[in-house]
Amino acid sequence: MVKLNKPMITFEDFEKLQIRIGLIVEAEKVEGTDKLLKLQVDFKDEKRQIVSGIAQFYKPKQLVGKEFPFVVNLEPRIIRGVESQGMILAISNGEKVVLLKPQKKVPPGSSVG
Repeated sequence: MVKLNKPMITFEDFEKLQIRIGLIVEAEKVEGTDKLLKLQVDFKDEKRQIVSGIAQFYKPKQLVGKEFPFVVNLEPRIIRGVESQGMILAISNGEKVVLLKPQKKVPPGSSVG
């Protein structure tokens, strides 16, 4: 059994998350940082800027043109002077970060769940 390090949530709590597939159309390092990438993400009906601490594991050119799931209903947050309007979903074991992605191509904006 997996050991939980966060409290259990209800199904209703989970339903509050809005997870959508986004297509990364631009990516660049955040100036003055080693870990942050600034992503421009197309969700079909809107584009958003999302900042993620994945620069040690992915180069910007590896991400452009690829689809990933994003949590899109997080409150915007300023990270190192750059606004982030969501969060990319990834797996981390402390040493390595792996981005989640659909097995097949789907339209940007598709809902997860």
